[in-house]
Amino acid sequence: MSVPTAALESSICAPLPVLGQNVTVPLVTGGEVTYAALDYAASAPALQRVWDDVAAYAPYYGSVHRGAGYLSQLSTDLFENSRRTVAEFLGCRADDQVVFTRSTTDSLNLLAAAIPADCQVFVYETEHHASLLPWRDARVTYLNAPRTPAQAVESLERALADRDPYGPALVCVTGASNVTGELWPVKELAAAAHAHGARIVLDAAQLAPHHPVDIAELDVDWVAFSGHKLYAPFGSGVLAGRADWLQAAEPYLAGGGASRKVARRADGGVDVDWHTTAARHEAGSPNVIGVYSIASACKALTEAGFEGLVAREQELVGRVREGLAEVPEVQVLSLFGDDAPRVGVISFVVRGWNSSHFAAALSAEYGIGVRDGLFCAHPLVRTLLGSDPQDPGECGAPDAEPGERSLNAIRVSFGAGTPDEHIDRFLRAVSELVREGARWNYRTEDGRCVPDRGEAAQVPDTF
Repeated sequence: MSVPTAALESSICAPLPVLGQNVTVPLVTGGEVTYAALDYAASAPALQRVWDDVAAYAPYYGSVHRGAGYLSQLSTDLFENSRRTVAEFLGCRADDQVVFTRSTTDSLNLLAAAIPADCQVFVYETEHHASLLPWRDARVTYLNAPRTPAQAVESLERALADRDPYGPALVCVTGASNVTGELWPVKELAAAAHAHGARIVLDAAQLAPHHPVDIAELDVDWVAFSGHKLYAPFGSGVLAGRADWLQAAEPYLAGGGASRKVARRADGGVDVDWHTTAARHEAGSPNVIGVYSIASACKALTEAGFEGLVAREQELVGRVREGLAEVPEVQVLSLFGDDAPRVGVISFVVRGWNSSHFAAALSAEYGIGVRDGLFCAHPLVRTLLGSDPQDPGECGAPDAEPGERSLNAIRVSFGAGTPDEHIDRFLRAVSELVREGARWNYRTEDGRCVPDRGEAAQVPDTF
């Protein structure tokens, strides 16, 4: 998979309006500044279009699939139309199912609960924990971090060919790394999986917000992603793809909505006839607003011109990488090398700095929000930093004091709503912090690096 930058240069579009773009935050050095949200990989700001759509629907909110009243029927139509919108956005095949979940993590745990009992799962150590950890009841083969896309395909082919016994198998792979932003060779990995009788699920949490995803074109069996990374608010996600394993599995949750018919038996027990549609795994009253927000985001990205959004993001990626390259103390983390195509997710470390200290200074002194830590991808970050698996380190800041070495990194991430000024401010801040040092003292408090001041930060009255 690649980002065809040259072909897109003429179609670059402006950043999309997002919530929070005019929010101001206080600086420890005095005054306020417009907040620069550069942590899209954790949760992207909601598109203004999505928020407006949800607000317009809110007065008509009603329970779906259950009521005879007008609002219930309207909500049911909106819910099912959202399913069709997502299917179109993902290029689903005619017999694919779109199941609504709470998140990417929930989607992959659902699939883990649906795989055949004798299924063997193959997953790279480079995965986010959401796709690394759900396979607890399966036989799992963890593949070492590849250093080229070709090596990724080769190692998978060897592992699949050597499996014993030769039974059902599932490959789980990310589309874009949540640490390096690098694009993985998804189509080639899918071909390798299918050539060896295996299926493949694509973790598109970081890919779908930054790059078109087409299930049929990539020839993957399932795709999972989260709404909160796709510029939609609320706790909702998607698992889309082949129906057979999902239909054969016990419902992910047992309850109303998943069942078509429930009857008492003569012996006092209960017989249940479960749905075979996506409803089989959507028990309970669904998150209608969350689902609608995902569909709205899919429409907004499509109508804005996804190719133009990709082109602009690639321009920002180039600027960030060039700017960081001008600071010798900065080391950008990468598996596949400088020429690897990537989305707007870049992680780095700064020589002589505790990464949490650096991130805290970006926030407190420049109003820039980034992420520091191991990014819920501990094995990958440890590999990239060349650390021993037993070295201390966890999600978030460790107990190291500012200035001490720490096993963590800094991640800057951006996307469809990022203004040029946020990128310019970030690059200027990195250069100034490295050249001049922080202008404030910091301390570690409850595992976080914070400005050293005698009173807690004040929450604005308008919050």
